[in-house]
Amino acid sequence: MSPIHRINPAELSPPAGFSHAVTATGSQLVFLAGQTALDQRGDIVGGTLPEQFATALTNLLGALRAAGGAPADLARVTVYATDVADYRANAAELGRIWRRLAGRDYPAMAVIGAVRLWDEQALVEIDGVAVLP
Repeated sequence: MSPIHRINPAELSPPAGFSHAVTATGSQLVFLAGQTALDQRGDIVGGTLPEQFATALTNLLGALRAAGGAPADLARVTVYATDVADYRANAAELGRIWRRLAGRDYPAMAVIGAVRLWDEQALVEIDGVAVLP
């Protein structure tokens, strides 16, 4: 049985790409540092938000796997975007990228606008918390 349970009350608007609430009863928390579209050399790759989102999410999931987890173990994810309007305009494509890389077990999630990120070329950063059984 999964230690994570997603809750989406009928009285709230239907969630699209996130869960309204997540309960977790696992034995180990994994705090995932913010990941951007850095490659192994430490260079930002991808010139568009969807390209950078795919790399940042791949990096986040790689760190999670190294800690012994899987995408379904994500309880909370925060996305920091330097252009929220661009994020909204690309929401359908970002959703497809999420489903391809992480599946349909959506964590509680927030998207926050940021003036800039640590790496000036970064358009998006993703961090999270996972709960392992």
